[in-house]
Amino acid sequence: MAPTIGLRGGLWTIGLVGLLVVLPLSIVAPVAGALGLAVLGLMAALLTAIIQQRRAAGLSASQEKLSNEIGVLSQRLLKAEAAITVAARAVLAKTEPPAAAPAAADAVLAAGVEDVTREIGLLSGIVRELAEVVSAQEAEIGRLKAVPRSVPAAPMEPPSVTPPHRGPAPIAAFKPPAFVPAPRDPEHERALVEAFDGDGLEVWLQPIVTLPQRKVVSYEALARLRLGADILAPEAFLPALERQGRTTSLDRRMIRSSTVIARHLQGRGSTATVAYGLSPLSLFEPDFLRSLGGLVSDGSDIVGRVTVILPQASWRSLDAEQNAVLGTLRGRLGFGLDRPTDLRFDAGQLAERGVSQIKVPAALLLRPSSRETMPDIAIEDLVTALGRAGIRLVATEVEREGEVPDLIDLDVPLAQGTVFAGPKAVRAEVFAEAKAPAVASAGQEIGEDRPASEAPQQRKAFRDFLRRAV
Repeated sequence: MAPTIGLRGGLWTIGLVGLLVVLPLSIVAPVAGALGLAVLGLMAALLTAIIQQRRAAGLSASQEKLSNEIGVLSQRLLKAEAAITVAARAVLAKTEPPAAAPAAADAVLAAGVEDVTREIGLLSGIVRELAEVVSAQEAEIGRLKAVPRSVPAAPMEPPSVTPPHRGPAPIAAFKPPAFVPAPRDPEHERALVEAFDGDGLEVWLQPIVTLPQRKVVSYEALARLRLGADILAPEAFLPALERQGRTTSLDRRMIRSSTVIARHLQGRGSTATVAYGLSPLSLFEPDFLRSLGGLVSDGSDIVGRVTVILPQASWRSLDAEQNAVLGTLRGRLGFGLDRPTDLRFDAGQLAERGVSQIKVPAALLLRPSSRETMPDIAIEDLVTALGRAGIRLVATEVEREGEVPDLIDLDVPLAQGTVFAGPKAVRAEVFAEAKAPAVASAGQEIGEDRPASEAPQQRKAFRDFLRRAV
């Protein structure tokens, strides 16, 4: 055992010395370091193979020697068995031994049998020990044969230094919207695109209320597509728009409509804001974020009244350029976070970026699916921490009245759902009242112009607008 340990110690010493030589060499000369590492791996593989071969040869020789010894012992056992047989026959043959020497014959026979029995017991113990040793050696030889042969490591390529890429991050970094696409139908998809390019896009509003007063403080703009007599939700037409590259156009038109609605509410004396959730794909459209600044540059009456909401994954994956553009929009547009995958929010970082509200489904707050989605602190403490940072939590998808008291117990300040009010379409008069050509139609993209309607519109009371439109 000592030579084996000494040999292993030598290998460890050689490997350690090789690493101490190769690592500094890799820093100075990467190519030479890679070649040195490859040579070191090859030498280690060869030494390992030689050691295993020597151990296998030694074990094979020991096994052969033990086999010979077992053969000798077997022959001795056979001789002992033959002697016992002869003695037994002699006893049987002498049925009437001479009277002069019966005691002497019995004593000699008993002594011979005792010696043979003692030798047989000794040989049996030796055979058992040899059998155990042979079994252990056979298992060791089998294990050595089963060990795969070491393959020398391939030479490492020197690391290539590439300049940092300042372009947009790949779209694959974001999770796609949580829509279940229907089976693709070319005719149906063409009809959806035609309706979108026409006047089929409609804007619906769903209020966000305070708890427990249930006072409306904000609205969320929701896209709907009218296809014939059907009103389609985003999950029915958004996959087709994504395949056709129209999601950015949808976001532009919806944000333009949101500014029109915000200006209409401001003109009626309401302090409610309008929020819209952007698609993650629009963030990678060139100059899309910069174009948002033009929404409030012409007038200061709607500054801070339009809130742009991004998914949690988008906030976590923004690059430096996108962060800089959003920083220039802070103060003119509000920012929010929705579509969360967990409740681990960095309130300080989000507040620095201008996020003023976080929208979380009520089920995630009241019935979290796993511990991975839970925050590091209690929900009540999370709401308090967000409030200290100037961020208000909005519980969305509240569909049961029994959930409202639980949300109030958690000190959730805002809520949204069918329990309070469902989404309703905005009446056409709201968009017809816009004076500037750039906001005359909710179906135009940012920067497009269309003549305003020449027919005078009747001004209605704000309460009537809320009753019928929202």
